Order: sequence, then C-alpha cells, then structure tokens
Amino acid sequence: MSFEQLKANRAQSISKLTSAAEKLTSKSYEADDRFWTPTLDKAGNGFAVLRFLPAPAGDDLPWVRYWDHGFKGSSGRWYIENSLTSIGQNDPVSEMNTKLWNSGREEDKDTVRQRKRRLHYVSNILVISDPGNPANEGKVFLFKYGKKIFDKINDVMQPQFQDEQPVNPYDFWSGASFKLKIRQVEGYRNYDKSEFEKSSALFNSDEVRLKEIYDSLFPLKDFVDPKQYKSYAELVVKLRQVLGDDSSTMATAESAEVHPFRTASAAAPGPKADPADELEMDYNKPASKAGVEDEDDTLSYFAKLARP
Repeated sequence: MSFEQLKANRAQSISKLTSAAEKLTSKSYEADDRFWTPTLDKAGNGFAVLRFLPAPAGDDLPWVRYWDHGFKGSSGRWYIENSLTSIGQNDPVSEMNTKLWNSGREEDKDTVRQRKRRLHYVSNILVISDPGNPANEGKVFLFKYGKKIFDKINDVMQPQFQDEQPVNPYDFWSGASFKLKIRQVEGYRNYDKSEFEKSSALFNSDEVRLKEIYDSLFPLKDFVDPKQYKSYAELVVKLRQVLGDDSSTMATAESAEVHPFRTASAAAPGPKADPADELEMDYNKPASKAGVEDEDDTLSYFAKLARP
C-alpha cells in the first residue's frame, strides 16, 4: 500500500481493524464444532433432550474426566491450562495451592479457592430434541459437563431405593434419554431439575441406525493423552508469567516457590489434588465466595473470561 493509499483509506482503517479484532476474539473463544452447547433464552433458561452414547472403539469408558485451571494473575494475564493431575502427574498450580493452603493464612486460602481445579467430563451424545437449534437434532456431538450432571448419571446407575432398577444411560438398547433443564439461579446456571426419562431402546433397536451412530462416535482418549498436555516446565513458565516473577503472590506462603526447571519425572510420586477440592462445594455461588464448586459449564466460564 502506498502512502497516498494509506491516507485515502484511513477513514476505513478503524472499522477494518475492529472487524478483524472481533473475528480474532471470537475465534479465540469459540467452541470446538464437535461439541454441542445448549441454546438459552433471554432469561438464561434452556431445554434439550440428549442421549448419552456408549464408549467409542478404543475407549474403555463412555466418559473421560479431566481438570483445568482458569484464573487471572497479578500481571493481568489469564492462566487457562489443563491440569497435569488429569493424567496422573504433578501440576505446579496444585502444588502451589497445597503450600498456600498449608500456610494457615486465610488470604492464602482465598487465593487457593480462586485457583482451584475445575472438574469436567466429556461424553458422546445424540441430540434428540434441541428447540433452540433444531438443526442439531439427530446428530452426534461431544458434550462437556460437570459434577452435577455426572452425579445424576451415577444416581440412575446406582439407585438408592429398592423399588428403582439400575439403568445404564449409555446403553443403546436399555439406556434412557436425558432431559437437560437449565435455569438461572442467582446469576449462575443450575441443572437441578434435569432428569432421565424411562429406559427405552434407541431407534427401537434398529441395528442399522445404531451402527451408524456407533461409527460416528468421537474418540475420548485424546482428552487424557499426555501429548495434548504441556509439560510441567512449560506450565511453570506460564504460571510465572501470569503471576509475575517478582509478584508477591508467588511468595505469599514461604514455601510456595515452584522450581522452574522441575519436570514431571523428577517430581515426587503421585499427584496431589488441590486442597480446595476437599471442601463442600456449591455450583451456584460465585467463585469469589468460600466453598465454590467448579463452574458446571465450561464454555460459559470461558465466555466470561473474554469480557473486559
């Protein structure tokens, strides 16, 4: 572009840059198109009917579990990384949290609560009904969910009362569809009213259709493949950048320093969980309060991080 063109087009420059910036921001936080996400109305409520699907070929279980951390440091930067504890390795944030918690200082415990691990599950689902986006119906997606929904799954697999029969909700032939009901409670998503329908065969046991569904399942083991995780040393570098090398937060507890050259193989055997994980948690309270459960909807959480 010549200087004359630059001068002539300067009125369009800001709109062009703004458009490009919006695309970049959107790209950074947009969902993987393999994942299904619910559509919410203006009140923040949502409804859909889903069918959890069996383990895909090569996976032992129909779900995978992992943890991540998402918090803002004193540098103004965000630390958004999967936790190495997901793959049985020590993680620098969990180690720091343990040391901060053991300092005995209440302000250190508040810091730990803000940086605690967040638990996620991922399963394959078939979307039965999606009033907010009917184009999704009849398609297979990945679904990311939290402890609240997993507890409901576990409840039907292991019922508490004698008059209730165990149900494998992931089974094609004797599973059950899941009615996802989302409400806004004190500004946060609540899934308490979600429930399973009665046990029924998917597609009336039509094996041709069932095989089509089975062949379209997404692999789950990738979410706990060590190759998909940053190394211990890389996470330490990122953590120091977020907290600031000379940040007082790094030394809030006397023993909270993490050695920058330590590797997972050199770490003490067996990963330690964040001490805040042992607290009684509540999904519906903001993260600044004591005893906070992991945000049950990951995409909603990261959308908040994108806001100024």
